[in-house]
Amino acid sequence: MYADYMASFRDNMKEFLDAGLIVDIEVGLGPAGELRYPSYPQSHGWSFPGIGEFICYDKYLQADFKAAAAMVGHPEWEFPRDAGTYNDTPQRTRFFVDNGTYLTEQGRFFLAWYSNNLIKHGDKILDEANKVFLGHTVQLAIKISGIHWWYKVPSHAAEVTAGYYNLHDRDGYRPIARMLKRHHASLNFTCAEMRDSEQSSQAMSAPEELVQQVLSAGWREGLNMACENALPRYDPTAYNTILRNARPHGINKSGPPEHKLFGFTYLRLSNQLVEGQNYVNFKTFVDRMHANLPHDPCVDPVAPLQRSGPELTIEMILQAAQPKLEPFPFEEHTDLPVQGLGGIGGGEVEDPTGGMGGEVQQDPTGGMGGEVQQDPTGGMGGEVEDPTGGMGGELPPTV
Repeated sequence: MYADYMASFRDNMKEFLDAGLIVDIEVGLGPAGELRYPSYPQSHGWSFPGIGEFICYDKYLQADFKAAAAMVGHPEWEFPRDAGTYNDTPQRTRFFVDNGTYLTEQGRFFLAWYSNNLIKHGDKILDEANKVFLGHTVQLAIKISGIHWWYKVPSHAAEVTAGYYNLHDRDGYRPIARMLKRHHASLNFTCAEMRDSEQSSQAMSAPEELVQQVLSAGWREGLNMACENALPRYDPTAYNTILRNARPHGINKSGPPEHKLFGFTYLRLSNQLVEGQNYVNFKTFVDRMHANLPHDPCVDPVAPLQRSGPELTIEMILQAAQPKLEPFPFEEHTDLPVQGLGGIGGGEVEDPTGGMGGEVQQDPTGGMGGEVQQDPTGGMGGEVEDPTGGMGGELPPTV
């Protein structure tokens, strides 16, 4: 059914695809369009900074787990019953507490099975998307959720319940990046504007370290990496954090930076954005993303989509998980900062959704974040997201 939907989109948007107006197809793979389990649904009572819950208790997943456990000689193994509920903290569970049962043989087996199924799901859907858009001058893209709370605890509880098996000795994001590489897809990550100092100490959040880890994982696998801000921000502090993440080593005057963002989705166009100092800050931010140079649409051209590479076994994909390498070093500050006043909505902002990276409500007026295609010196394009969480279509820049 999903393949039929994508084919219908392709056929109905043929004019725009052929004209090169749509160059980015963001494929929805889960809640809010992100590749993850629905582990922290507000509609079911979750609130920040709850660890969330494992979502695998239907009869089909239970049967799959029992079969997998039997294959390794443990038919008696069951799903964890000590992992808490949506709004627990790690220390209130036996599973996620320091030295908890997530470290046992059974716990590790379950977490590997749980996260592997998520990767297989993404791999299967992207293979279908690749067939649908094969030969078109587009790039496939997916979103990963920025689950920054409880990042500083050993179990990474909130990430793990969402399906990102990320521990101090295991990279939960690089295997996803390796799977994406097979399909010539890019990875779009969130919370690019957040600083650790702005977060609640009780939630043990570390958005800066998380962004650094995920971007490094993607770059090591040769992906085009993109980001977006999780919350509306109009202040220089947020813009400068984004600029630092866009070019973590600053401008390279002798050529393209070794590591840079391929694109950025700005959330979002609103009345607040175009008011007074907010608009001044935004225009300066756009100039800085261009490295103060004119936009060059010929930089980083999108090539016709090629067929996905040879199928990778899950064992081949998981080779990227260990050893967990240190992330690439990031400069503490951008070398092209936005100077100015805080602006409306600037400064330390409390996440109205409870600190969920990537889960920002769509502007009911239809305002849209624009993705900026970044050339080696910072040139930009623009993206429009499908509010259904399916596929984003990229349009020429409007700023």
